[in-house]
Amino acid sequence: MKVTFMGAGSTVFSKNVLGDIMCTPEIQRCDIALYDIDKARLEESFLMLQNINKNVNENRAVIKTYLGVENRREALAGADYVVNAIQVGGYDPCTITDFEIPKKYGLRQTIADTLGIGGIMRALRTFPVLDGFMRDMEAVCPNALFINYTNPMAMLTGYIQRTSPVKSIGLCHSVQGCAGGILKTLGMDYNDRYQWKIAGINHQAWLLEIHDDKGNDLYPEIRRRSLEMGTDKGGDRVRRELMHRIGYYITESSEHNAEYCPWFIRSKYPELIERFDIPLDEYPRRCIHQIKDWETRRDSLVHNAELTHTRSHEYASMIMEAMVTNKPIKIGGNVLNTGLIDNLPADACVEVPCLIDASGIQPTHVGRLPVQCAAMNMTNINVQLLTIEAGITHKKEHIYQAALLDPHTGGELSIDDVYSLVDDLIEAHGDWLPKFE
Repeated sequence: MKVTFMGAGSTVFSKNVLGDIMCTPEIQRCDIALYDIDKARLEESFLMLQNINKNVNENRAVIKTYLGVENRREALAGADYVVNAIQVGGYDPCTITDFEIPKKYGLRQTIADTLGIGGIMRALRTFPVLDGFMRDMEAVCPNALFINYTNPMAMLTGYIQRTSPVKSIGLCHSVQGCAGGILKTLGMDYNDRYQWKIAGINHQAWLLEIHDDKGNDLYPEIRRRSLEMGTDKGGDRVRRELMHRIGYYITESSEHNAEYCPWFIRSKYPELIERFDIPLDEYPRRCIHQIKDWETRRDSLVHNAELTHTRSHEYASMIMEAMVTNKPIKIGGNVLNTGLIDNLPADACVEVPCLIDASGIQPTHVGRLPVQCAAMNMTNINVQLLTIEAGITHKKEHIYQAALLDPHTGGELSIDDVYSLVDDLIEAHGDWLPKFE
């Protein structure tokens, strides 16, 4: 088995995914190709993974590095699985640009990696890189499974699934942490025998059902405790407010969901920021912290000869194990809506339960979402589909339309300001973006 990791300079994340493989007996004897365009970070990941390979895997894995676009095809050649964790443009300059220019228009953001004007721009600068990945995979590993972890998840995974025959799935941490997260917030018990059903779109999938290990429906108690706590105090305020208004709890964090709808970050109502504990500029803050933190963490990860690893909750190694052993598992995955959710569009990328075994990815039919959940999903899908359309056609009009229909951007700015903001961002990003007509 060969696994190629694109964006292997993401040292901590590559430790989780590739360390998980080394901790799994059925797949730990494998070839691992590390690909990145940053020489220093690539070497750091290599040194770290070599130590893990020695300490937990008795050097069963063979690890090689591949630097730069000129070596990308060789890194991919013969791969069975390709894991994608790239970030095009990084924190400096592109994330800074995505936050600072909208501020000039009075538009504030929290994360800006999935939706909103920041998510749109991030997708547009990533599409061309994915085009290159797909061309290479079609040539040198056409049967490989492409596992995407990069945001904006629905836009990027949906783009790949519409433009390439390569098999692919998008994975996000928010699914497996959703049910346990809300129960913990409310002081309720949780164990792995609890049953839950989640479906919708990435970062806006719905906890449709949740039962304890005796079959009891937990939603009445969840709603009761959350109402008792109130949404102006305690944790997870945005998501709990949405649950009370829409009827169902949602997968991704409150700081994310605050910018996926038009109700929480409003210049006209600045008091909402404190009321719902919304961390404006959260993602740049995290980036700055991670950059500083890496200076202190580097030695403990990269130069630690005793470094070990314990298998994480990431789905990637579980997918590989299930496909190799034919022992089926169920995960939450992002796939094209081939009749899986009846009241969402066929070309949308949806997040649904998927069965995995030697036959590959088998998404399950969910049926109809509650009408209000589907309606809210559509406000995000509109933006996703128009951004993908811009990536396919290279027509600027679709970027304008995506921004106009974005719940937060369109809810705060005039039509003229939206157009001007898009133009300013395209100019500022320069060569990080393809040319649009």
